[in-house]
This record gives sequence, C-alpha cells and structure tokens, in this order.
Amino acid sequence: MSDTTNGSAGGVGTLTKKDFTSDQEVRWCPGCGDYAILSTVQAFMPELGIEPDKTVFVSGIGCSGRFTYYMDTYGVHGIHGRAPAIATGIATANPDLNVWVVTGDGDGLSIGGNHLIHALRRNVNIKILLFNNQIYGLTKGQYSPTSEEGKVTKSTPFGSVDHPFNPIALALGAEGTFVARTLDNDRQHLTAVLRAAAAHRGTAFVEIYQNCNVFNDGAFDLLREKPQGQHNQIRLQHGEPIVFDEGNRCVRVGANGTLEVADTAGSDASSIVVHDATGRPSLAFSLANLSHGPSEPTCIGVFREIDRPVYGDAMEKQIEAATDRLGAGDLAKLLHSGDTWVVEGQAAG
Repeated sequence: MSDTTNGSAGGVGTLTKKDFTSDQEVRWCPGCGDYAILSTVQAFMPELGIEPDKTVFVSGIGCSGRFTYYMDTYGVHGIHGRAPAIATGIATANPDLNVWVVTGDGDGLSIGGNHLIHALRRNVNIKILLFNNQIYGLTKGQYSPTSEEGKVTKSTPFGSVDHPFNPIALALGAEGTFVARTLDNDRQHLTAVLRAAAAHRGTAFVEIYQNCNVFNDGAFDLLREKPQGQHNQIRLQHGEPIVFDEGNRCVRVGANGTLEVADTAGSDASSIVVHDATGRPSLAFSLANLSHGPSEPTCIGVFREIDRPVYGDAMEKQIEAATDRLGAGDLAKLLHSGDTWVVEGQAAG
C-alpha cells in the first residue's frame, strides 16, 4: 500500500486505484458487467481520501458476493441476504468506518429483502450497491425477483407468473433517503452516482443495471448500448426539466396528473416536469414507475435525496444521555444484578 494522507480532512493524498485492488484473481464469466463495476469502484475510491483500512465492503451470496475479495479493504462475505444486517452492526459499532454493501437482485430482494428495507427505513450510514441483472447468475439461470413476467428460465420453463419487484420503487416505499439508478458500462454516470452516494449521510441505495451475458444477455441493451442508449436514457438532474433523446422527448404531466413520455415539440413548456430530488416522494415514485422495465425509456440518476436523522447518530445520543444520567456502565455489576442464583457443584460420591 502506498503512503497516504489522512482523508478525514478531505485530502486525497497519494491514494490510487492500486491501493484498493487486491491480489486476488478476478473470476467472473468473461464479459460480465461486474468487471466494469469493480473497475469503476476501485478507481473511484481514492477520490474519497479515506484509507483502505478505514473502509469495509460487505456482500452476500451470488456473483456479486465475490466483490469483497477483489477490494483491498476490510471485507465480510456474509451469508445469503444478510449483508445489510451485518453492515448495520459494523457502521453502528464503529461510525468512523466507510461501509459499503454489495448485493444482487436475488440476494438483496429475495431472502434479504427484509434486511434491506429495514436498513433503508432506519437510515443507517451505509452505501448499498444492488447489482440487478434480472436473473440468478451464480446458480445458473433461474428467474429472480426482478425477472419480467413470462420470463422463461430453468426454473420457469413455461414462463414466470411472478410480478417483478421495482427496486427503486421498493427503496422509495421504505423511505430511503438516497435512491438512485445507474448502468454498469457507463463509467462516467456510474462514477457520478457513486460520488453522490458517498457524500450522503445515511443509507444510499444505488441500483446498477448489470448485464449477465451468459444467462440474461441483452436485458438492458435499449439503455446501455449505443445508439439506443442515448435515445432511451431519461437522465435525471435535480432542478432541470426532464428531457431526453437529444431534447426531442420529455416527461410531462398528463391526464389526472400522471406522468407520461411525450414529444417535446408538442408539449406545453409548463407541463414538462422539473426534477426535484429533495421534494415529496410522490414525484420520485412516479418517475420510478414511468416505465415497466428497461425495455422502455427509463429514468437513471438520483431519484431522491433528503436529510433525515442517521440511525447510528441517534443511538450514540441515547448512550450519551444514559451515561450522563446513570454513570459509566459496569458490565460485571450488570451481570450480577437482579435475580441471580448459584448452582452448587455436585458433591463427590
């Protein structure tokens, strides 16, 4: 590891991508979108000026679970779905650490859905990256909680009858304080979203559309491949009118106040929506449901970003208040207080 300056004062020092890159061989399927995400995260981390030994990555089960091995930081490869719970404990016990969660649509939204929503509602100071490839990749191609209806897979040979989760809408419903979406292969946009997430105090939830080129190749081509992407990405910018497709299309207020995609030329300027990431959650929720999935023009960027008390901060205040009132704790005294009893040893025969 190179010599670094302490980033607590905002200095980047001499940290480089190499400082966050472990010596482990990266082992995903050739062409997997995870490679692009890993490279972008490793290149971005030095920006924070936080040394690797002050950083923790926590993952669950799935292809994304390997992420912790490839970051030269502290890491925990937890059990299925429990990464947000583990990260909650780490961040609460040591608020000086920079804690990131890496999970997938199966790990985070199936068995781990309960832990995810509670981390979001509590507003724990962690950053959650959810890789969404709309498939179970590690276990070889079963449908996942985000797979579209009718999806034919090894576990749904006649097509899935499940209605999929919308991860952004789910995070907003859990009252997440920072909710965003980006793409695996758009390094500039991904980095900008990571930068915003890292600056946020509280739980930052970032859905990343990630291509699984073996079991669900092309699921996001409308958005991530040129020239389709430039015509179908609805890029959200706080305080800016929501226009896309080189300005030719927009998001406007339609009948009964619903949002719709329309031609900019045929829309009254006053009907075009101006994005407000800090306002009421109703706008963000409407934008999250503007499309039925990545096969239509879809919003990317920061949907919502607000301030709310952070879980760990509130806990620290309670402990301080209790200490002021009751004095410093004495664990031995606590264990021997109240109703106690002694078990006598059995006499030798």
